[in-house]
Amino acid sequence: MTTSPQTSAPSRSRIATASLIGTAIEFYDFYIYGTAAALVLNTAFFPEMDQVAGNLAAFSTFAVAFISRPLGSAVFGHWGDRIGRKSMLVVSLLVMGLSTVVIGLLPGYASIGVLAPVLLVLLRFTQGIGLGGEWGGAALLATEHAPPGKRGLYAMFPQLGPSAGFIVANGLFLVLGETLSEGQFDSWGWRLPFVASLLLVIVGLYVRLKISETPVFQQAMDERRIAKVPFAGLMRHQRRRVLLGAGAMTIAYTLFYTATTYCLAYGTDTLQIPRTTMLALTMVGVVFMAAGTVVSAVVSDRVGRRRTLITGTIAAVVWGLVMFPLMETRSVLLVGLALAGALALMGLVFGPMGAYLPELFRTEFRYSGASTAYSLGGVLGGAVPPLVATAMQASGLGALAVGGYVAAMALLSLLCLLALPETGDSTLR
Repeated sequence: MTTSPQTSAPSRSRIATASLIGTAIEFYDFYIYGTAAALVLNTAFFPEMDQVAGNLAAFSTFAVAFISRPLGSAVFGHWGDRIGRKSMLVVSLLVMGLSTVVIGLLPGYASIGVLAPVLLVLLRFTQGIGLGGEWGGAALLATEHAPPGKRGLYAMFPQLGPSAGFIVANGLFLVLGETLSEGQFDSWGWRLPFVASLLLVIVGLYVRLKISETPVFQQAMDERRIAKVPFAGLMRHQRRRVLLGAGAMTIAYTLFYTATTYCLAYGTDTLQIPRTTMLALTMVGVVFMAAGTVVSAVVSDRVGRRRTLITGTIAAVVWGLVMFPLMETRSVLLVGLALAGALALMGLVFGPMGAYLPELFRTEFRYSGASTAYSLGGVLGGAVPPLVATAMQASGLGALAVGGYVAAMALLSLLCLLALPETGDSTLR
């Protein structure tokens, strides 16, 4: 049976839209939770605790989704390597989006007591499972459709999803913060971005259902090169690359969630910078993150993924030590510089990862490998930093210690990258 040219070779714009819109929606869902955790969830779901303990509890629920992401990666990776990338992308979008909507409708502690935080944790866990399957599928959709020499360019589109999702999410919170009173925002206003996710999911599903299966996976299907248990094959043949890939991803997560989730709470609670000012500064920083993502993804096609990533990671070691002294000045300009620098570097180390992680693994278990490495990096780099930073602050170690922690995570990623090979000139088939 002959397929139409459009089906066998979708245009770059269609691939870009399908891979970008899903990750943008998924990360929108994830970021509105992070913003809400920094601003209001401590009082809505943990009102019996003091401010520091409430923040730790709220950030712990934030961390739950990172812990469940490797499980989502294993489940979606298994079926993505067995039956195809496209179908798993549709399911992951539904799991993540519907969990987000229900969080927006969930009664708080004042209404249903201790059941409220219990249900919040369960929904957050489900969110993480959905996101665990999303990124790997979107990255493979782009890289396995890309022509030779342009995988970095094509994989740039799912990597821009976090920037787009964050700007929309924080933009909504910024508008709500300006138009609602503090009481209205804390009572019901924070719920609106969660419920609005339903509209975004409908759009995402429409786009995803229009795209074809990737030619690389279709060829593997035609040649019967499909592993019966992909995750087992991954652990048998390429487990070292899973662990090193996870370590390489750690600094991207650390930079992002320190600069956004933790610094948002730190800036508003400790430095007494107005909430809307911190949100606006973070949004400006994310524009720099998007620029860094584009530059590094394109450059990685020319000079190599590994060299590009190593350069960005070395710069992150230095910036980790500079970031919090800038924050401590309480100058809006310097606080903005601290956030913009951290997020620009996050973009530099994030952009090439859309191609680099898939290129590390064989077709038979590429979905499982890329997703698992990405999600494990999130546990160490995304779930831990807000908790560690808040605990450091509570123990009196100070902001400089938090910066040292960021630098240490950058050094860990650098060592992992030095142990991994260059992949830009490899073939995916």
